[in-house]
Amino acid sequence: MRFVDGELWDLVDAAGRPLGITHRRGDPVLPEGAYHVVSSVCAVRQDGRVLISQRAAVKDFALDWEFAAGSALAGETSREAAVRELREETGLRTSGDALVFVGRCVEATALFDVYVAHRADPATVRLDPDEVAASEWVTLDEVRARYRAGVFAAPWVARFDALWPALVAAVSGDGRPA
Repeated sequence: MRFVDGELWDLVDAAGRPLGITHRRGDPVLPEGAYHVVSSVCAVRQDGRVLISQRAAVKDFALDWEFAAGSALAGETSREAAVRELREETGLRTSGDALVFVGRCVEATALFDVYVAHRADPATVRLDPDEVAASEWVTLDEVRARYRAGVFAAPWVARFDALWPALVAAVSGDGRPA
């Protein structure tokens, strides 16, 4: 199920509980106290390097860097959205059960979940040119230097600041889901 500007989101409260409201992307602001879920995946290959991707030139935060991410569609869980977004943007495949949950950031209109997917196979990366301009396998030290230098999309700074220790632990862990 892939929509462009007509995609539908299930809205939740700040604790992630469903509100029973569906919202169309691009419609006016969300109701007060309502959020949509956004899922992101940090893919890790066997040597510990992680995949970062450069946003396509036609997207918001054009040509800035990030981990694969996107909104959960109506009917999807956060994990299901993470699996789908990773596959759609990068071609990498994983299962929801294999994801390690890093943490959640509560943003103005979104609950932003970050996961780690271990054992990513670099040979299977197939970028979607509508979503991603380029990708690189880098160390976490390189990610930190780049986000502090302003190379990542602006919202990632607060996410990294909030979740960095948990991200480092999840990336360097044994790959078992929490």
